[in-house]
Amino acid sequence: MNPRLTRPQLKSGIAAWLGWMFDGLDMHLYTLVAAPFVALLLGGLATTDPAVGRYASIIQGAFLLGWALGGGFFGFIGDRFGRARALSLTVLTYAAFTGLSFFAETWWQLMIFRFLAALGIGGEWAVGASLISETWPKSWRPWLAAILQSGVNVGILLAGLANFLMAGAPPKYLFLVGVLPALLVFWIRRAVPEPEEWHAAKAQAQNQQPGLAELFCGETRRITIWVMIVCGISLTAHWAFMFWHQQHLRNLPEVLAMSAEARNKLASTAMYLVIGSSIAGNFFSGGVARYIGYRATIGWAFLVYFVAMFGAYSTARDYTALLWWFPLIGFCQGAFGLFTMYLPPLFPTLLRTTGAGFCYNIGRIAAAFGTVFFGLFSKVGDHRAALFYAGFLFLPAAAAAWMLPKVKD
Repeated sequence: MNPRLTRPQLKSGIAAWLGWMFDGLDMHLYTLVAAPFVALLLGGLATTDPAVGRYASIIQGAFLLGWALGGGFFGFIGDRFGRARALSLTVLTYAAFTGLSFFAETWWQLMIFRFLAALGIGGEWAVGASLISETWPKSWRPWLAAILQSGVNVGILLAGLANFLMAGAPPKYLFLVGVLPALLVFWIRRAVPEPEEWHAAKAQAQNQQPGLAELFCGETRRITIWVMIVCGISLTAHWAFMFWHQQHLRNLPEVLAMSAEARNKLASTAMYLVIGSSIAGNFFSGGVARYIGYRATIGWAFLVYFVAMFGAYSTARDYTALLWWFPLIGFCQGAFGLFTMYLPPLFPTLLRTTGAGFCYNIGRIAAAFGTVFFGLFSKVGDHRAALFYAGFLFLPAAAAAWMLPKVKD
């Protein structure tokens, strides 16, 4: 039976969930309007022009790189100065620079704003995950992983809703929605306490704060290496799908014949199918993990993710056929929800946000280069090959998952 939650635990949970929700919102505003916005910034090119896909992927790569660096930087801040303080800074950072994307007049200005926004988004993952793992009971963790990851999914759905409601407006206006998370900062700083586990670890360590090098010492080294490998491979494949499936959908011949407003609404519909099923996948994965453990659940989910990607993109399909495959792909993404509660406790307390953030964000660096790399397989207006080949990465990711520590709450 799950123990009764205290008021500080509830406040920490709400803060982390809202932070993750707005994380998802600001993260995916760009993917929804990447093609039309970048086309405008390049002088009004057609969205099928190869230059649009190339520069759009470079901007997304810069975002993922900033996401990775932000995870490491704010992970250090969270271990050194506290989880709640760091959480406030991450939210403020991604809200401010997402809003500033509205003012971009060139592709490289948009790239800079997305890179800086990503610093906060990347930091929020590690800080929020550590905050919850240190305050909530262990018996809640598999379900809590699903709930937290669903916060990201709800944020993505809100981004899709905003894009749907603003379908007739110029693409840049969508970024103004990303300013809303800044309001959360005031509540976090006033209501959310620092975890007692963090205070105790700080008092015990006194001034002997462990550094990044400690991740590669003793028993921690093996954990660090295998977590890096799993995150690097799986996130590269995952983000190749999350970015390129939208661009591929928009450039299908029958979709190009639609009005700009209809294309925007179709993009939102596709995102709803993926993310709505991902929420169901989060809770399914959490339930399975209670019986067979985290690593087995992650491994099996990656195998099914490969099958779904292979089925969707092994042959040319129209947009109607693709819409039938998206729910299965989204359902498999529940594996990433388990990372939330599984990874941080693998590391010592004062290395928790640093370790989880560093390893997860190595994956984001790989995903940054992978997004651009797989884009090289694209033809004019056709990104199916990029998506097809990216899906094969889930096979080695599944194999590597079995090398992770066996933990079962």
